[in-house]
This record gives sequence, structure tokens and C-alpha cells, in this order.
Amino acid sequence: MNINNIAVIGSGVMGRGIAYVSAVGGYKTTLVDINAEALEGARRDIDGIFRKGVERNKISETDASDANDRLLYSSSMEEAVMQADLVIEAVPEKLEIKQQVFETLEEHAREHCFFATNTSTMSPTEIGSFTKRAEKTIAMHFFNPVQKMPLVEIIRGLETSDETVEVAKTVAERMGKETVIVNEFPGFVTSRISALVGNEAFYMLQEGVGTPEEIDRAIKLGLNYPMGPFELGDLVGLDTRLNNLTYLHETLGEKYRPCPLLVKYVKAGRLGKKTGKGVYDYSEQRDVVR
Repeated sequence: MNINNIAVIGSGVMGRGIAYVSAVGGYKTTLVDINAEALEGARRDIDGIFRKGVERNKISETDASDANDRLLYSSSMEEAVMQADLVIEAVPEKLEIKQQVFETLEEHAREHCFFATNTSTMSPTEIGSFTKRAEKTIAMHFFNPVQKMPLVEIIRGLETSDETVEVAKTVAERMGKETVIVNEFPGFVTSRISALVGNEAFYMLQEGVGTPEEIDRAIKLGLNYPMGPFELGDLVGLDTRLNNLTYLHETLGEKYRPCPLLVKYVKAGRLGKKTGKGVYDYSEQRDVVR
């Protein structure tokens, strides 16, 4: 099956990154969001990624222009989906939201269209059950920031066909990514490890083991992580981190119980870079919040 048109549902941090690498990979891409303000913000952000890419010689001016021409923006999921060969959903990690999206996709997508969910923890089998094409449904777990991170974790559900796995792998590779293909289990590979590290870091902060800066520095220099757990948590969103931990706690047990300090941060609205304050205070550019 040749994939030519891709629709990306959700223009948040992940959705806009996926749309960018899709367009750069040569696909005609439509980024969809019902929120016009969010969609315009995504357009500005993607234009900035293209601009920086040209300035840093990551992409030629011609290739950037061509990719930008392949990228469309739409507030109508129904219209975008009707033209798509592959739909990649990138909405928040809430099952009820994903269910609404996939039921709409099933209603409007062409018969040959494949469905992918960009999830870090949730079941592609369950998500596939919201459609009549479970065999064409798969999880493609991109990493943030999408344009920089090399991996896409591909997770097959119970009924996912070999053809669907091959489509996801081919698309990811054309987007410039390396892939690993794993069978479904809560948290897959990467999220199970990342959630444990991030949660344990919060326990250490709660216990006064060290400051956020010292803990991040120890993990980066001692374990060769590219980012510290607090830097990463602030980047992806502490609410997203908490949602993932809550799901893993429910499915995998006590070792994933969210740290009370993390819960407190989320309740306070300290969600990370997107709100200007998380573990770190971004309004003052890297001043630490004690």
C-alpha cells in the first residue's frame, strides 16, 4: 500500500512535530485541530522549525520550501481524513478523547486508510476496538522533540496485521526515523523505564536528596542521559507524566504509584514549559523553583 497523504490529528507539541517530519519526508500532510488558535500557534512554531533548520544547515532552503508547500492546516477533521491514506492521532492521553477521535475517523476515512495512535502507554488493541478496522490500527510512539529524536517505537495490537506494521515502519523510516517493533504491553519499552526514572527523581526531590539541578546533572553525567528527568518532565508536561504514571499504576502495579510531590505540582498548575513553570521557572529562564 502506497501512502501519499497523511492527516495528523491534534496540533500540540507532538502533533506539530509529527506533521513537520511527515512533510519533510515527502508526504502531503494535513495538521488538524478544532481550536483555530492552537492551529495558528502550530503554524508559527513549524515555520520557526523550518527557519532554524535552514539557518543551521539541517535542511536546504529549497527542501524547506517544498516541505512547507506540502503542509496544510485544517480545522475540519472530517475533510482531512477523507483524503488520507494514513491518519496519525496525537491528542492528549485520555482514553475518552481518543475514543471520540477514532470513532470519527472510522465514520469518515476511506476503506483503505490506516490508523495510528501516538501514545506512550495506551493500548492499540483497545483503541482499535473503537473502529471496524482493528487490523489496520497500530501505535506509533514518537518522542519529543520529534524533529530531533531518532526513534519511533511501533507497537502492534492483538489484531494488527503484518501489512499495517510494514506501513508504519516504512512511513517512519521515510520521516528519517529508526524503528523498534514491539508487542503491546502497558508502557511498551521506553515509557516503562522513563516513567520509573522520572517518578523516582520526584521522590528524591521530595526527600531532599538534592536540588533539581543536581539530580538532573547527576543523571546526565553519570548515566549519559541527554536530558535530566526534570528537564524532560518539564518538556513533555508534568500532567502528561502524571497521566502516564496513573495508567501504569493501574495496569502494572504499585511500583508506578505517582510521587505525591508530582501530583502536587500538577494540581498547582506547574506543568512545565507550556505553562512557564514546572520544576523549573521558565519565566526567568532556568531559575529553579524551590
